[in-house]
Amino acid sequence: MGVAAIAAVLAAGGIYVAATATDRNANVNATESSTRAKGDLLFIALNDGQDRVEKVREDAPDGPRGATSLRCQRVYLAGGTTVCLRLAGPGPTYEAAVLDAAGKELRSIGLAGIPNRARVSASGQIVSWTTFVSGDSYTVPGGFSTRTGILDLRSGQVIDSLEAFTATVDGQRFTIGDRNIWGVTVASDDRTFYATMASQNHTWLMKGDLVAKTLTDVRQTAECPSLSPDGTRIAYKKRTSRLGPWELAVLDLASGKESALPGTVGIDDQAAWLDDGHLAYGKVSQPGQKSSIFAVPADGTAQPKLLVTDAASPVPLH
Repeated sequence: MGVAAIAAVLAAGGIYVAATATDRNANVNATESSTRAKGDLLFIALNDGQDRVEKVREDAPDGPRGATSLRCQRVYLAGGTTVCLRLAGPGPTYEAAVLDAAGKELRSIGLAGIPNRARVSASGQIVSWTTFVSGDSYTVPGGFSTRTGILDLRSGQVIDSLEAFTATVDGQRFTIGDRNIWGVTVASDDRTFYATMASQNHTWLMKGDLVAKTLTDVRQTAECPSLSPDGTRIAYKKRTSRLGPWELAVLDLASGKESALPGTVGIDDQAAWLDDGHLAYGKVSQPGQKSSIFAVPADGTAQPKLLVTDAASPVPLH
């Protein structure tokens, strides 16, 4: 979610927060998680300002949309677990609601700021979220503050902030207290993860360990990582220049080769892997427009394709 979108959230919050609070205990239809056909795409519809979660066939994005009972600022689903970052009450205030495959709410966790990123590990056991502290922005490096938390459903443990983890950069312990961490993606072992760390106008792709509570740098200028289903590549956005727009890139972890994906300049999202060969992401194509969802081959062999207009937070459902 970019700065313009965040401003819209704040402006709209007072308008429909009461309606959202009324719906906040509504569950996803119990059959949705168990009967979704392969190729369905879950997303947040932005056309009416209500942030309703809907779904559509990936191979027929202009076809009929299926409704859910959820309203979310950010949503993600994997392994039968759904996380919905949503309005919780006046202020506005926000929360992360975690639901099981039957739509039952397992946990509700209050959030410190404006919802920005949400992910669930492939097993459904590790849930993560990132928020902006109110009034902050990451358009200008160093001009923002984030809060990133993690819930382990196996133990019930909540990590309120990854900033307490021990970080290492260039082989040295990173002791600067002014740091921000966001955009978590978790590996298949439910222990290893990747995230962005920023400090003093620099950003790093960091590899983390949820058990050891450590973070180690992988490379610079990589933000909002997303690990491929086979665990071999990481997609992320990176700036085309110090203050330029972002574009989507894919890093091969074995070779260290990075490939920029054509036609993705202007992305401001944490991309989602539709499968091992394709990515989906939200992007505002023109100032004043709402975000739309695009799909692009991960090997850079073709231009992006528009999937869903006036939509954000794409989630592949298989």
